[in-house]
Amino acid sequence: MLLLTSAAAAATVVPDAGGRLSSLVVGATELVVTGGSGDPPTLWGSFPMAPYAGRVRDGRFSHDDVEHELPLTLPPHAGHGTVFDTPWTVVDGDRSRVALHVELGPQWPLGGYAEQHVVLHDDRLALTLAVVAGDRSMPAELGWHAWFATRGRIELAAEAMYERGDDGLPTGRLVAPPPPPWDDCFVTHRPIRFTVGDVAVEVRSDADHAVVFDQLDIGTAVEPQSGPPDAFHLAPRVLAPGERLERTMVIAWSAERGR
Repeated sequence: MLLLTSAAAAATVVPDAGGRLSSLVVGATELVVTGGSGDPPTLWGSFPMAPYAGRVRDGRFSHDDVEHELPLTLPPHAGHGTVFDTPWTVVDGDRSRVALHVELGPQWPLGGYAEQHVVLHDDRLALTLAVVAGDRSMPAELGWHAWFATRGRIELAAEAMYERGDDGLPTGRLVAPPPPPWDDCFVTHRPIRFTVGDVAVEVRSDADHAVVFDQLDIGTAVEPQSGPPDAFHLAPRVLAPGERLERTMVIAWSAERGR
């Protein structure tokens, strides 16, 4: 467990629990849903998702004419990548930053690795996540599954939303976003805003997709992603050997309510 500090905030990163952010305290306010090793790993903190984000239908995908199977971590589908409950290695760090590394296997059949950098500032936490292919090409997406301790209004300016089929997975068709509640993937290039207590929070990312899930009492999940759930079937992004896919997420805050 690593504690990062600044003049205005403290963040805890747990390498052994999937390289996740387990706490982010601004002043006296905890921004994320906290948990521990005895809790379901998909229901607390903010964890990186790689080499896929969201679900893979039936845990199966085809690449280079070979069918591959993934563990059904969200039955009947594979979910949230292969590293969210895998220990990460600390590569570098100090009181305000940490760099982490993890191999994508053995649950991932095509090799490669992921890197994450976390940097705490007085007014924001900046995270960078990358997936790098090994000596074979592979499909890849990435993102963060961030649980925030809010059940309030989510300000989301989305350009479109993926239609969900009867199985809960995107059909590939884009539709106009409806009002909440949501368990949906949106196409958006704008920050997502909400409040936790008296703290106004803004989630920014260079990822052009985001899932928002607000149907549990524990909080609201805001999930910047490089592509939609089940991207391996909808629109596979393929990395060449050694190629890198990288995105950033910034969690920024202010004491101004409703900013």
